[in-house]
Amino acid sequence: MRAVRGKAPASIRSTAIRLLARREYARAELALRLRDRGADAGDVAQTLDELERLGYLSDARYARMLITQRAGRYGKRAIAQTLARRGVAADAAREALDELPAGDELAQATALWERRFPQAPADDRERAKQVRFLMSRGYALSIALKVVRSVSESRRRPPAESTGES
Repeated sequence: MRAVRGKAPASIRSTAIRLLARREYARAELALRLRDRGADAGDVAQTLDELERLGYLSDARYARMLITQRAGRYGKRAIAQTLARRGVAADAAREALDELPAGDELAQATALWERRFPQAPADDRERAKQVRFLMSRGYALSIALKVVRSVSESRRRPPAESTGES
């Protein structure tokens, strides 16, 4: 590995452990970092195998951590795409995603919408903006439309008239 700022080059193992001490990494992500620092691909694979055996590196743990961070702010689809983009093993990603509560996406999308938008859309342009926002967070078009429609309908209803006399 190359020397950093005049220091002696660190071993692949010590560099990997130092990186893992700061935060979790997916195996592919850590391998890329180590190769970018000049390590040989074969040595990197061997080191990462050892770190996995020791329990220092785990794609499953990384996937659970990422899901915990993003749940409620992003939909299941966006989280799955992030896991794939970061090189998490498919089986580890699938297991972690299966731990997410099923059927809560509509409630999560509604809660996200309520935090982001103070009022129901006034026109079609605003409605489209709100639907695009939810879709950019990984929610399906059908869910985004349900949220915006239900909020629009509930906010348009006139308040119930009081029957008591003053």
